[in-house]
Amino acid sequence: MHRRRRTALVLSAAIAAAAPLLAACGNDVHPGAAAVVGGQRITVAQLENRVNEVRKAQRAAVPDETQYQQVLSSTSSLTRDTLHNMVLDRVLHRAAQDAGIAVTRNDVVQMRTGLEQQAGGAKGLETAWLQKYGIAPERLDDNLRLQLEAQKLAAKLGTDPSQPAFWKALSNASEELHVDLNPRYGSWDVQKSSRVDAKTPWVREVTAGEQQQPA
Repeated sequence: MHRRRRTALVLSAAIAAAAPLLAACGNDVHPGAAAVVGGQRITVAQLENRVNEVRKAQRAAVPDETQYQQVLSSTSSLTRDTLHNMVLDRVLHRAAQDAGIAVTRNDVVQMRTGLEQQAGGAKGLETAWLQKYGIAPERLDDNLRLQLEAQKLAAKLGTDPSQPAFWKALSNASEELHVDLNPRYGSWDVQKSSRVDAKTPWVREVTAGEQQQPA
């Protein structure tokens, strides 16, 4: 299998397995913030907007009310999971910056083109990411940029996202950023670069046969 296709999304199982690696930070979060990362607030309003983007896309994709209620039930932790993703995005970006890694717009376009070919077109890819990973269509390119940063970081470290060296880099970045989560959304594990109770289903290794581990 072509390496680009085989490693299109590299973090999934690794995040699930290593999630216990980044340490809980303090609980003195600024008022109105869902989290503070590197001194920058992720406000509750910003978090709610992200969640609403996903819900709007889910509603459009599943017009049947009964089916939509099933979607809501299966994604009941969407708010917490979305915040976890927003924080981890910043942690991974810092780790990539620390390693001198940059991702260009052309890199993202190339990855998206390849994935669209696998998914049968742009709409198919957007639907797959929404259903499987809770990524709204307007955030798809941001997510692909994240995947590329992870790939390049692992390559520069001479490892892969399942290995301690990769997670050590994220742990270091998490410590640098002093992640502070609002207690209502859980706590942040610096060693794992993860919310303590979080799963991260939006980053998986995708193969041509769509063989994936269960969330």
